[in-house]
Amino acid sequence: MAKLEHKDLLDAGVHFGHMTRKWDPRMAPYIFMEKNGIHIIDLHKTLECLEEASNALKQIVKSGRKVMFVATKKQAREIVSTEAQKLRMPYVTDRWLGGMLTNFATIRKSLKKMSSIDKMMKEDSFKALAKRERLMISREKVKLERVLGGISELTRLPAALFVVDIKREHIAIKEAQKLNIPVFALVDTNSDPNQVDFPIPANDDAYKSIELLMKFIGSQVEEALAERKKDRDEQKEKEGAAEKAAVDTPAAEKAE
Repeated sequence: MAKLEHKDLLDAGVHFGHMTRKWDPRMAPYIFMEKNGIHIIDLHKTLECLEEASNALKQIVKSGRKVMFVATKKQAREIVSTEAQKLRMPYVTDRWLGGMLTNFATIRKSLKKMSSIDKMMKEDSFKALAKRERLMISREKVKLERVLGGISELTRLPAALFVVDIKREHIAIKEAQKLNIPVFALVDTNSDPNQVDFPIPANDDAYKSIELLMKFIGSQVEEALAERKKDRDEQKEKEGAAEKAAVDTPAAEKAE
């Protein structure tokens, strides 16, 4: 995706904050004005924060580490899960399980259980079980996949969190803070931007706003993944050329 412009943000309603009576005074530096009882977000600040956040995210991704996307509110689930799946990044869009980061060892046990159930259901012995037992196992699988499906391939803690709506995802943010995991987030006018490392002042309720910003962040992560692949391919070529040169040199010396 091309660089976002002021007009793109306006068209998506990124500038619409909450009613003035619901504001958090710590968001004052990111508020442009008040209009009809609603705070209007300063989109110049949004663009500045977006650039800073995307640059930091790209460095994390280029180093080969994972970013976990967290968005359990209804209007954000689909777009966040779609982008995360496309990028092959972990995500949580159903509900945040307490201890998902701080008690990751237990979460890994649940992931192994989910994997073993999936494997068992493909075996002939599963078909031989009573109908009631098969139904119970199938229900457990569905339940585990709903909550843990987005992190099924996560083998270690993510290097960063990207959150939509920090008030709603406050447990996830607290866990990340305990483990010194940096948090990137869309922050509306009713929230405290100091709770996260990279706040992006924006409307975190409207679907169009979330979609625009998530697709932009997704494109930046995709770009970083492509750069990482290119760097790795170039490194392999250099190593291959060096090995070839090492093998060819003794033969050339022998010919002399």
